[in-house]
Amino acid sequence: MRSRLLMAAAAIALLMAAPADAKTFRFSSSGDVNGLDPHVNNETPTNAMKNNLYEALIYRLPDLKLVPSLATEWKQTSPTVWRFKLRQGVKFHDGSPFTADDVAFSIKRNNHEQSGMGTYSASVVDVKKIDDFTVELVTNVPDPILDQNLPAVFIMSKTWAEKNNTTTPVRGIVGNESYANTHANGTGPFKVLERVPDTRTVLVPNKEWWGKVEHNLTRVELRPIANAATRVAALLSGEIDMMYPVPLQDVPRLKRTAGIKVLEGPELRTIFFGMDQWRPESLDMPGSGKNPFKDVRVRRAVYQAIDINAIQRVVMRGASTPTGLMIAPGINGFSKELNERYPLDPEGAKKLLAEAGYPEGFPVTLDCPNDRYVNDEAICQAVVPMLARIGVQVKLNSQTKSKHFDKIGQRSGNASSFYMLGWTPGSFDAHNMLFNILVTMNSGLPGAGANNSGRYSNARIDELTKLIGGETDQEKRNQMIYEAMKIHKEEFGHIPLHQQALAWGLRDSVVSMPQSPSDSAQVRFVKMK
Repeated sequence: MRSRLLMAAAAIALLMAAPADAKTFRFSSSGDVNGLDPHVNNETPTNAMKNNLYEALIYRLPDLKLVPSLATEWKQTSPTVWRFKLRQGVKFHDGSPFTADDVAFSIKRNNHEQSGMGTYSASVVDVKKIDDFTVELVTNVPDPILDQNLPAVFIMSKTWAEKNNTTTPVRGIVGNESYANTHANGTGPFKVLERVPDTRTVLVPNKEWWGKVEHNLTRVELRPIANAATRVAALLSGEIDMMYPVPLQDVPRLKRTAGIKVLEGPELRTIFFGMDQWRPESLDMPGSGKNPFKDVRVRRAVYQAIDINAIQRVVMRGASTPTGLMIAPGINGFSKELNERYPLDPEGAKKLLAEAGYPEGFPVTLDCPNDRYVNDEAICQAVVPMLARIGVQVKLNSQTKSKHFDKIGQRSGNASSFYMLGWTPGSFDAHNMLFNILVTMNSGLPGAGANNSGRYSNARIDELTKLIGGETDQEKRNQMIYEAMKIHKEEFGHIPLHQQALAWGLRDSVVSMPQSPSDSAQVRFVKMK
């Protein structure tokens, strides 16, 4: 309470001292960020917020190009050793200097079993400090995409973490009040001025930032607004300067509105359904001793009962691309051949259910977020009658993303039988999806399977993913990716739906703001009138 009062007082003081030419950028999304800990909550809007406050050794620009950040240069000195020269003269927000000790500490913390970001540094088994501004990262196998992963490995102050008893991440979303999740001390271009969860997060520029300032902002305010109509009204009234996503039904109207512009583009995120494939008895069928989703015929039946073209046409208003794969075009390892979907076949689905021993269908709860993906709840609502046609009685459970992710999370017990999730490989390589979504937690790969909430399991995919992680021959690597994704597709391990289209709404008060296919709002490049 005392820290919040101090932050609020600081906010009032800043407002009183604000210059006449102050540039405040106010933006809104459908949900709040899930916390500030740099090594917890691997979710795009949350990671975008971290990118304002924390930095990594390497930075990924909105066009996905890699550029130096806290490291000025890097090279592989052997197949399993990467040497990084660190930027000198950098300070954390509290004024303490950035050194190699912070890098070693942060990577170790990122690899902690409670981390949500461990996938990005999982291959690193040791960090050797050569001197205060030189480190070597030692990997367990030759890692061909380590540099692609490192932009998501944020560096925090070792001294600050020790001082505030937050040297290890605390995994979990709902009720997570660890110090690092409610406070921030990075080296990034912005500092936290005020944080009121689910209400506002206020940032101010870090005047001691080492980098070239490309924005003209004096204040940034994130205001989550769950209701889509309210969010659109806030943009139209000038209460906010930018919103995302724009509800698809409002895109044409906003395009016609003077003073408003809509940025559109493809997103590299795949939306899919996952299914509980590990419990001997379904959570929705107590006393039955059965779990329908353990049978591939049931999984295929559910897949072929979903009319993805109707969802694209009616729910998504054409702003989606149906997919047969768990990765999008543009992700390394994508296969046009495997991307072809199995056909819609409700009658065939009924026969499959009967063969599997469920001629009358079965009950199941579908867990769905209502504030994370484009029309997420509406998609789930559309699927309910589609599955009812084949006898699957769906009870829809829609809730805010923090509660949704907490329910389906690996370490919270996977309390879901059937759920929606979306995934953009942070490395823009198929290995990231395989490692996070398809591999089992007991595969022997540290940090693997963190988002395999239904615990789909195939020993060959586990083996292939391990080999892919250390294969430097690109042709061999892509062949193994193809094999893994073919196995998964034929086993109906998940039900891929589509890639959604991006739609951001901006007032003409915003001169420029780059839109990234990762759907990451990077305010360090925003310029206002």
